[in-house]
Amino acid sequence: MSRRAEPETRAGVSPAAPPLHHPSPTEPFVHPASVPAPPAAPDWPTWGQRMLPAPLRTLLVDLGMWQDPTPLPPSGHLTQTIAVLDRYGWCRSLDYSPTGRMCIRGAQNLLEKTGHVTPHARARAVDHMQSVLARHGVTMPFHAWNDLPDQQFSNIHTLLTRAAYTARANGE
Repeated sequence: MSRRAEPETRAGVSPAAPPLHHPSPTEPFVHPASVPAPPAAPDWPTWGQRMLPAPLRTLLVDLGMWQDPTPLPPSGHLTQTIAVLDRYGWCRSLDYSPTGRMCIRGAQNLLEKTGHVTPHARARAVDHMQSVLARHGVTMPFHAWNDLPDQQFSNIHTLLTRAAYTARANGE
């Protein structure tokens, strides 16, 4: 006696609809909306980045004698800010501490100075940070919030992560 396979019917789905795919345990898991890996934290600015004015560096780029990094969108800038703070350390009350640690604004300054973000993308990233703080009832600027005496790096990391997800959700 032969058995003919009948198409499975799911509630509210026509029999012509493709069956749901259930990966086997041996298939690698691939998340459909994978978040890109965070960009690496850059090295300290080179002599040229510190001493040469931006218009001269732009001229050197046009002549092919200088290679600027590709500026990131706000979501990438925020995740790279996390990478900078992880690499160099976080501090409060100073953009740059004598030991090389940075606050959020100091990390953003480093990324802008080295060409990893444009001023416009940085301003949009700040807007996303401020909107995340506003959703939690914080009305002060992010750099003042960073400098609160009882602030922890885990709070800074959470703010930057949520702001990056907000920026990514808005297509930035």
